[in-house]
Amino acid sequence: MSRINLVDPNSATGAGAELLGEIRSAFGITPNMFRAVANSPAALASMWGWFGALGNGRLGAKLGEQIAVAVADRNDCHYCLAAHTALGRKAGATADEMASAQRGKSSDPKTAAALTFAQKLVEARGKVTDADVQALQVAGYDDQDVVEIIAHVALNLFTNYINVALAVPVDFPGVKLVREAA
Repeated sequence: MSRINLVDPNSATGAGAELLGEIRSAFGITPNMFRAVANSPAALASMWGWFGALGNGRLGAKLGEQIAVAVADRNDCHYCLAAHTALGRKAGATADEMASAQRGKSSDPKTAAALTFAQKLVEARGKVTDADVQALQVAGYDDQDVVEIIAHVALNLFTNYINVALAVPVDFPGVKLVREAA
């Protein structure tokens, strides 16, 4: 059970109602995470805008979802792991690719470099080294890509914290955390 009220999209008003309508149109449902965040229309606008902006970025949806599951597993976020695994599959990733991404791995060296960096960024709380950034550059990422990878990690920290702190009920097919299995 959520620690806060999940806003009913049918009784929401104002800017929150408008945004929840957009979210419902995009997903076909109104996921519980957005219903929790809708308690603050400003936070909902921020989160939804961030998703939209990065969705139009250069990294692409598949890599964005792979980064999301790598970060979710590091933060023990059942909600984001489930949601982004499903969204990653919709973005063209195989089940094996998403399971590997959850562990920070990929058979594609460029993707592997991004996932390794994302996990390091989370574990080091942003305090990465010159060598960490250079590893991304050697893998073929330019400055724009590096900033976008960091933005994806930051967005997922926001969503992970919302879901974990507020115990938002998972409304996507469950996925087991790797850290739990270890």
